[in-house]
Amino acid sequence: MHELEVTFLGIESSCDDTAAAVVRHVPGQMPSILSSVVMGQTELHEAFGGVVPEIAARAHAEKLDIAVERALRNAGLTLAALDGVAVTAGPGLIGGVLAGVMLAKGIAAGTGLPLVGVNHLAAHALTPGLSDGLEPPYLCLLVSGGHCQFLLVHGAEAFTRVGGTIDDAPGEAFDKTARILGLGQPGGPAIEAEAKAGDPNRFALPRPLLDRPDCTMSFSGLKTAVLRARDQAIAAAGGLRRADRADLAASFQRAVRDVLSEKTRLALRLYRDRLGDSPSLAVAGGVAANAEIRAALTEVAAESGARFVAPPLSLCTDNAAMVAWAGIERFRQGGQDGLDLGARPRWPLDRSQPALLGSGRKGAKA
Repeated sequence: MHELEVTFLGIESSCDDTAAAVVRHVPGQMPSILSSVVMGQTELHEAFGGVVPEIAARAHAEKLDIAVERALRNAGLTLAALDGVAVTAGPGLIGGVLAGVMLAKGIAAGTGLPLVGVNHLAAHALTPGLSDGLEPPYLCLLVSGGHCQFLLVHGAEAFTRVGGTIDDAPGEAFDKTARILGLGQPGGPAIEAEAKAGDPNRFALPRPLLDRPDCTMSFSGLKTAVLRARDQAIAAAGGLRRADRADLAASFQRAVRDVLSEKTRLALRLYRDRLGDSPSLAVAGGVAANAEIRAALTEVAAESGARFVAPPLSLCTDNAAMVAWAGIERFRQGGQDGLDLGARPRWPLDRSQPALLGSGRKGAKA
């Protein structure tokens, strides 16, 4: 156990954001983010309608050392002032994850600093401790581009999955719907902006699996329903009018909101059944930045008498501060890795349960 002040460098490169951050924690106090650098790649992938793994990996390799240098400079520290280095070791696009892991290994080997590999999903799920001092146990809705699951967070390395999507994650559905509607990428912000001018009740889109009394979700069929509604609108008007596109965006966003809200109600009931005490509900991941979804979850928590915690938007999307914090949490519990730390494309948090999403050669996704 490590009870003294700890300062960690965090490195994140699991998708299309190259990030580095420095976080310090003194036991009994709130964690301090001394610096946080995020270098996006949106312009590199824009023409392709989504993230191209090979392009992302090359960009990470070019930018990671720059991001680390900036993070240290902004924090006013050198490597000698650190107590450890934490790095996302999975899950994610393997080329990017590998680039980050290799850099972290190099730093650890050259300085003798402890190396801590971090599960990217755990970093998101533990973010409420960094932003709001929330301590386990709590219920976390992890909702991002590649994942959507309800987790009972018991500790830095202890998670119980109580539900999740069996196909597309909401962020993936947002991206695909944005492409269907001819909007830009990333799809979440593009849909949210377009929806502001739309009528969320015009198109009767499905709310998948709301008839099931569990926390299982599905978003693939919703995306297909948008495609069919778009084609019908085009056939009726001879093209996709701006009003039709705005209404489709608003109707899609409302459907996602409704599914997440109702399933969260069920998850809160399940939390009480299992743990018995008054729950705290935290939301994490990139889709948590959506204002309408945040507002709906706030209402659900209030109805249930639960404390609601939503980290600031800068900590919802991919960043390295959450990785540094998760590394500190793991390090305090004695967790540390050697220079044989591997990069993993898939890495479920709760490996005690059957996979929600198919395995294949890479293993279970969730």
